[in-house]
Amino acid sequence: MSALLLMGGRVIDAGNRFDATADVLVKDGKIAAIGPEAGAQAPEGTERMDVKGLVVCPGLIDMHVHLREPGQAAKETIATGTAAAARGGLTSVVCMPNTAPVIDHSGGVALIQNLAAEQGLVNLFITGAITKNIAGEELAPIGSLKKAGVVAITDDGHCPQNNDLMRRALEYAKMFNLPVLDHCQDYSLVSDGVMHEGYWSTVLGLRGWPSAGEEMIVARNILLAETTGGRVHCQHLSAAGSVKLLREAKKRGVPISGEACPHHFTLTDSAVAGSDKFWSADGRNIYGFESAGAPQAAWPAYDTNFKMNPPLRSAKDRDAILGGLQDGTIEILCSDHAPHCGYEKEVEFDYAPFGITGLETELALALMQLYHTKRLGLPELIAKFTVGPAELLGLKKGTLSVGADADITVFDPEREWVFERKETASKSTNSPFYGWKMKGKAVATIVAGEKVWGNGVN
Repeated sequence: MSALLLMGGRVIDAGNRFDATADVLVKDGKIAAIGPEAGAQAPEGTERMDVKGLVVCPGLIDMHVHLREPGQAAKETIATGTAAAARGGLTSVVCMPNTAPVIDHSGGVALIQNLAAEQGLVNLFITGAITKNIAGEELAPIGSLKKAGVVAITDDGHCPQNNDLMRRALEYAKMFNLPVLDHCQDYSLVSDGVMHEGYWSTVLGLRGWPSAGEEMIVARNILLAETTGGRVHCQHLSAAGSVKLLREAKKRGVPISGEACPHHFTLTDSAVAGSDKFWSADGRNIYGFESAGAPQAAWPAYDTNFKMNPPLRSAKDRDAILGGLQDGTIEILCSDHAPHCGYEKEVEFDYAPFGITGLETELALALMQLYHTKRLGLPELIAKFTVGPAELLGLKKGTLSVGADADITVFDPEREWVFERKETASKSTNSPFYGWKMKGKAVATIVAGEKVWGNGVN
């Protein structure tokens, strides 16, 4: 029998509304006890971990991750991606299906399951494609994907433009109790845009990607969810209008939800102009970035590590995302971890691929922008990494209930550190946050009772 006792931490289980200093006993990969009885029930030979002054919570879940395997192993693998997740305090990740080949059939699901069993450090859940080859033309076999074990369907990286096809996808997915996750992008409006359409795109001479290109599809999804009763989840929201539409729809009881990524509620499109435009001479941030320290690392204009889809938007949009997270309109936090090879990003801004890595920084950035600014308390923030994704995807995760899987994250919300390129576990390094001062860090990641990552905890 293997046993672990976490002693004296602040235990926060948002799903059970538990927030108190307590001990947590883990036995045979399950939560055995919480509270005074935990120490008393610990068997002889129990490993003990002193976590006084730290937060102990259900293992964090990232429901939007690109692991690139199969077919793009030069960018990331299941082994390296899950190692990065463990460093970031994540015990479960959900991988997107835009691999090569696309995960649009049961054989692709089985391949990922086998690779995860052999190489994965954390729990790995799989999404299947909405359409065959994510081409937006013909529905994938949704029933057989569900039977194979997917937890949702999405064409992430692409967006179905045919509204009738999307309606049929929602109807079929509803039959199999699967949520549909949508990358909200109207191609006719976005066209060949590479950054947010606004002041900075004009100054920099870059093609604009208007907010309406996202908002149009969010509105479409609301109408289709209302029509079909199928669950639609809008991925990586970035625009103020999207938050407003979502807020109004949820008040009407429409089965729709949304997620936000740290880069969209931390940065603005001004970052593409370079750090000399982002910071004043005295080190004060002139665009409202709130962090543990200043100034951050310097970067040049047109840095392709600030190119993502949807793009970084205006300060007004960023404030709306923060407001949506604060009032509960947006229930889920995730990274949209999108690794790319260095040579792919080392080109002109127009030609670089969209996307950044994020597994190792999402917790710190969320703490800095939401907790340390007093927008959210720790229980509310943790719920967006645990209860939110677990409920949407039907995962038996995100809780410290007795008998639940012992997936646990231990973090120090006050620990200050610098994100260094040499310390990343990811295979790719296309992050805009290297050299940045962070506040808040995972110090132990426990999956099924086993510590898969530890940094400064005994």
